[in-house]
Amino acid sequence: MNLMRWNAFPEMSILQRQMNRLFEEATQNWNGDANTASGWSPETDIYETETNLILQADLPGFSAKDIDIVVENNGLTIRGERQFDAKVPPEGLHRMERSYGKFSRSFTLPASVDAQKIQANYKNGVLSVTLAKAEHARPKRIQIAATAA
Repeated sequence: MNLMRWNAFPEMSILQRQMNRLFEEATQNWNGDANTASGWSPETDIYETETNLILQADLPGFSAKDIDIVVENNGLTIRGERQFDAKVPPEGLHRMERSYGKFSRSFTLPASVDAQKIQANYKNGVLSVTLAKAEHARPKRIQIAATAA
């Protein structure tokens, strides 16, 4: 009989993402500001390269002009609103799984980001925000000088 070792980490990772999303959605309106009410939140990935941090948010059905990105006080905030299609009659609706209404996502920027060099691009329903690392935060290779022995 062959026994295989079970690795719980992939399942735990999925559970952690779901719990993070649950707590994020539950605490979005704790600041008491009715203007930041949010019924949904776009899924977002953040990864790092040698020179940049890259944030990618899934925003299908938006146009670039409907997305607002603000950098302020070491934070990056992405806001927008997905409108329900008024041409769809409510009596004809069988299922509604997509989220509608306003959203707002805020991220704390690390000190290594140069806020003056942030760029955003929206293509095929994905918002990509490139956060350039400050020159002093980038890895630097040091060459070893060869000496005669």
